[in-house]
Parts: sequence; C-alpha cells; structure tokens
Amino acid sequence: MAGEAPELSVQERAGKAFPVSWDQFHRDCRALTWRLNEVGPFHAVIAITRGGLVPAAIVARELGVRIIDTVCIASYDHDKQGELQVLKGISEAAMKLGGGTGKGLLIVDDLVDTGKTGRLVRDMLPDAHFATVYAKPKGRPLVDTFITEVSQDTWIFFPWDTALSYHPPLRDGAA
Repeated sequence: MAGEAPELSVQERAGKAFPVSWDQFHRDCRALTWRLNEVGPFHAVIAITRGGLVPAAIVARELGVRIIDTVCIASYDHDKQGELQVLKGISEAAMKLGGGTGKGLLIVDDLVDTGKTGRLVRDMLPDAHFATVYAKPKGRPLVDTFITEVSQDTWIFFPWDTALSYHPPLRDGAA
C-alpha cells in the first residue's frame, strides 16, 4: 500500500522485539482485568480471533463472565496487510445482549496495532468497551482500556508464537 512502511522480515522484527512469556502475559491479562472490574459489569466478552482468544478467556474467567463469542477478521494477502474481511461475524445472540450496539459487551484483543481491525470491530459494536493487553500509538485512540503501550516499530513476540526462538506456524513449513 502506498505510503505505508514495508513489511519487516523476521530478522528486522527481532531487532525491535518485545518478547512476552506465558507468565508475563497472564499477569498482564490479570492487570487488565483489575482495570475492567471498575468499568463492568459486562454481559459477554467478544474475542477478536485469533490473538484475542487467550486474553478473552483469562479476562472472562476473572470477571465471572460466562458468555464468550468471537469475531474473526483477516487480511487476504498472505504476508501483506490487504483489505480486511470478516470471516466470522458476531453471533446474533451476543448482538442482542448488546442491544445491537454493543452496550454492556467487552471486546478483547491481545494488541491494537494500526487500528484497522479495531476500527472495523468498533464500527460493528460502537457502544462496546474495547480492551487490549498491549497498544501501539496508531491504534491506541480506538481502545478504552489497555495495560502496556509499546512503540509503533516494536514487534511483540507472543508466547504462542515462540519457543526458544521464533517458529513459524506448521502450515508455513515449520518442523
């Protein structure tokens, strides 16, 4: 896309790395829950998949919310950010709980980066509370609650993406 920074290689990402262990991620999710506890109660949690699944499960458990739904947004240019498409929308039952606008619903994701995905989900549920564990400056204005802000050029290595070093998903030929 014109005017956007080129996609970083794995080596370039590692140079501006912010590795997050499972323990740290769990602590950060619990810290997020402390903040959200002041804002709720919430009728349901909507996880933005896939990154929002783990924090949504932790947050929902800590808040005592039993209803968890997902929305799946993806780009269709394998390695490059392309047009966003909704692969799985929010269920009708969850939409009803939020009165069609998201009131009383909690959207959870691991990270807001450029804000493209967040903006699309925010448009679906304009009155929902949007929380992420981590935020970058471009996407930060879309989020109501977050724990840690990192610079726009930082690459966060989540625990599900790493072992002792970065390992691509099996579908990409990893052994």
